[in-house]
Amino acid sequence: MAEEPISTRLHDRIRRDFPDHGDAKGIEGALRVLAVELEYSRQSTERLLAAAVVIADGDVNRFRSAIRLARTDWRDLLVAGGLGHADWPQVLDEELRPR
Repeated sequence: MAEEPISTRLHDRIRRDFPDHGDAKGIEGALRVLAVELEYSRQSTERLLAAAVVIADGDVNRFRSAIRLARTDWRDLLVAGGLGHADWPQVLDEELRPR
């Protein structure tokens, strides 16, 4: 993966949900690793990574659970994050809009 997998709007959501700088950096590091691990899925990287952040809702332990879920089955991650249906682009836009 040559380019940065974390979009600007996802980065903003992470900073909003995880105001502690150390937590946010750790979340972003884990997401970069996950992006590489899930390249085979051929899904939108932003969609996959955002699903983990949405599931976490600012809780580091829930984020860790979301990462485990992603590694088990990325499709379950998308469903749990509300991004597993045909309307996922609209849901993603809503989840990542500035607040």
